[in-house]
Amino acid sequence: MRFTKMHGLGNDFVLVNAAEEKLPPDLGGLAVKICRRHFGVGADGLVVIRPSRSADLAMQIINSDGSEAEMCGNAIRCVARYAYERGLVRGTSLRVETAAGVKVPELVLQNGSVAAVRVDMGEPQLEREQIPMLGPAGRVINEPLPVGKDVFYVTAVSMGNPHCVIFVPDAAAVPLDALGPALETHPAFPRRVNVEFVQVLNREELCMRVWERGAGPTLACGTGACAAAVASALNGRTGRKVRVHLQAGALDIEWCGDNRVYMSGPAEEVFTGEYPL
Repeated sequence: MRFTKMHGLGNDFVLVNAAEEKLPPDLGGLAVKICRRHFGVGADGLVVIRPSRSADLAMQIINSDGSEAEMCGNAIRCVARYAYERGLVRGTSLRVETAAGVKVPELVLQNGSVAAVRVDMGEPQLEREQIPMLGPAGRVINEPLPVGKDVFYVTAVSMGNPHCVIFVPDAAAVPLDALGPALETHPAFPRRVNVEFVQVLNREELCMRVWERGAGPTLACGTGACAAAVASALNGRTGRKVRVHLQAGALDIEWCGDNRVYMSGPAEEVFTGEYPL
């Protein structure tokens, strides 16, 4: 099976074009094997590109633990660049069908090469039932959430997938391996949740570390950066246009007046290869 390894700010993926390759029926099992560090190709997720009846193409995301994700901001930038450079689409703007609806990435070119990808990530969903999160109806903004002996103040945002944003004084000091799993699997989140620990640097900049649902600690999360920006604005900590610094670089996020969130950032190809099935 031929594949392409790509990453967005270190959040890495194995991309497979299902129109050209025959895939096994158990995609979850394949993802666990191929994404395994040291013993497989190594990645945070497997991304399958398929034909679509409602868009230019479809994107299916399988996390490294075999579970399926509705949406991934870094993955869709990689898919957009892959599709453009391999002639799967003609223009610099394309429509991508995801489990969270159709998203619209636009390639930013410099001297004919892809310099960045800007994605219309759609409208953030803020009602508790949309996250989903258990509890009374309404928005979840700076709400106390008991976790063992601790209490965290969380803001919940869905970008097509669920996010729990927690503001901290020092993101680097967060014990991610301990807190991440406890929050991801908290009973308040029936479909589990992505967790962002966010440090506000100033009115225009955030620093973020992330524990991704189904993948664990990753170097970057595009939907998480969008959720962090929305949560920061909702809590009055920043404006609606911010730069989110992640471990391997930054994403520019803008929550515009049309209520849509736009994300801009890089996507890089690492190598291509063949994986024995």
